[in-house]
Amino acid sequence: MQLGTRWAAGSEPPASVPAALRPAIAEVEAKGLGGHWTLTWLEGRPLAELDAGWEVLRNASGEVVVRPFQD
Repeated sequence: MQLGTRWAAGSEPPASVPAALRPAIAEVEAKGLGGHWTLTWLEGRPLAELDAGWEVLRNASGEVVVRPFQD
């Protein structure tokens, strides 16, 4: 896994956050959740985790998935 970046929920995501994830990140933030996002790259695919318990990722088939955090 390669570490990406971290930013506060509600602020503009850094340029390194893929455009495909941005609408899904906004969807999670619209739930009124706060905290910080962490962007990492797992097997070459982006994964954004909100420390309030949500993740936004691109799966192997290229779809963007929004779900509660899973260990």
